[in-house]
Amino acid sequence: MEIKSDISIAQENIPERIDAIAKRLEISEEYVENYGRYKAKIDYKILDDLGDDAKDGKLILVTAMTPTPAGEGKTTTTVGLADGMNLIGKKTVVALREPSLGPVFGMKGGAAGGGYAQVVPMEDINLHFTGDMHAISAANNLLAAMIDNHIQQGNSLGIDVKSITWKRCVDMNDRQLRHLVCGLGGKAYGVPREEGFDITVASEIMAILCLSVSLDDMKQRLANIVIGSNYAGEPITASQLKAQGAMAALLKDALKPNLVQTLEHNPAFIHGGPFANIAHGCNSVMATRIALKFGDYVITEAGFGADLGAEKFLDIKCRKAGLRPSAVVVVATVRALKMHGGLPKNQLGTEDLKALKEGLPNLIRHIDNIKNVYRLPVVVAINAFPTDTEAELELVEKECKKLGVNVALSEVWAKGGEGGVALANEVVKLCEESNNFTFSYETEASIEDKINSVATKIYRADGVDFSAAAKKEISRLTDLGYGKFPVCIAKTQYSFSDDKDLLGAPEGFRITVKNVKLNAGAEFIVVMTGDILTMPGLPKVPAAEGIDVDPDGQITGLF
Repeated sequence: MEIKSDISIAQENIPERIDAIAKRLEISEEYVENYGRYKAKIDYKILDDLGDDAKDGKLILVTAMTPTPAGEGKTTTTVGLADGMNLIGKKTVVALREPSLGPVFGMKGGAAGGGYAQVVPMEDINLHFTGDMHAISAANNLLAAMIDNHIQQGNSLGIDVKSITWKRCVDMNDRQLRHLVCGLGGKAYGVPREEGFDITVASEIMAILCLSVSLDDMKQRLANIVIGSNYAGEPITASQLKAQGAMAALLKDALKPNLVQTLEHNPAFIHGGPFANIAHGCNSVMATRIALKFGDYVITEAGFGADLGAEKFLDIKCRKAGLRPSAVVVVATVRALKMHGGLPKNQLGTEDLKALKEGLPNLIRHIDNIKNVYRLPVVVAINAFPTDTEAELELVEKECKKLGVNVALSEVWAKGGEGGVALANEVVKLCEESNNFTFSYETEASIEDKINSVATKIYRADGVDFSAAAKKEISRLTDLGYGKFPVCIAKTQYSFSDDKDLLGAPEGFRITVKNVKLNAGAEFIVVMTGDILTMPGLPKVPAAEGIDVDPDGQITGLF
């Protein structure tokens, strides 16, 4: 049997014109800005015009167990679940992050779902789409240029060159740019200093775009960006450089959510894409809010495992935007669970109940966190693989039911919405339950206490060790009045701990905080644990090597 590639499945699909998708959502054409036949931006003014009386639908978060090289399939499950919900007669909208060019050409080769559970036009979404990523890069780099120009032109603000934390960015995995020296060549070429690039999705501009609730809010957040300090140690902001207006001008259209469709012609908002190990890792507030106004159910996704994406979605995005989820889906695969149980990747296709049982504590810990820390209803979605055996599936179901949590087999990759009906029915039931949603820490807690709460409650660490540099910076940020901000913990996605090699559900470990960084515009404090890279590199064989375009403009190789 031939297994079609994701891109060939997408290209065989005949999408509906985007006007029809918007009409089905009952979005008036005055708010629809077409980008060709199959993409559109939705004007954020629609929220103001609707007013506070417009009822919100129910919000469902899709998260996952700790990721492994075996794969989990969050995006595929999210899309397939939305299609399944629509199949059973529930008006459902999906809200996803945008793929980043760097990973698309690096590790992933595409990030718009998979199989028969995709969003289309798949090639556009994975590449330039509507230009949001480029606008974010431009705004980021405008601020960087204005910083260096200010220093070159006399430095009236007294910016300490060694204190500058603002980096340039580019939407490509390029390790060569991680750390460099700029301004060489003499006076006309600028002031020499150490510099570096982040990938665009790691830029604070991305986080600001995703957390802003209006254009004015975004402009104020841009103004509040702290780029470094003066020689007296006082913060220097983008507003002092008079950069926020021009940056907002570059971002005004990027703030508008993008409307596309699934393979089954259901509406999908694709907007924003911050990394989940260095930012809050989820779809924009603006897109989520619009989706909630026009769908009875909204399915959204947070990056990596629930200890990263879900924690940040709940503790940062929901807190800041006043969102309240109705249910959570935790995606798992039998393959990945066996890998957490110590089975090598090349043996995952064979039945191994011992490895599966030893890997299950990873999933169970994520479930327990959602159910007992955040107090939200939860269901497990097993993303089906042909190699899964009945005995393996029964074991997963048995262990989850001990926690009072149901398991649904998700076959959306192979069957689209039809393969998501069982999961859809479980989600609808969960949404009817009342919940006592709460955060893992209080806003008023100290920075140290917030970090400790996440580390002990979510990761299950024994405690937190702070470096001298981290302690000093925490004290400084508290004195400056930033102590009430949420914390955004940058940690490896491959383990509950800060050691990527500790798989499963490790115990008896501590989290080491190396330093903290203020994101004053995004309004959270980034907490650095371990060696977290904000500029990935390409692998030995980049996905780009397999991507091509034929004389008719047909793209191949995007998986």
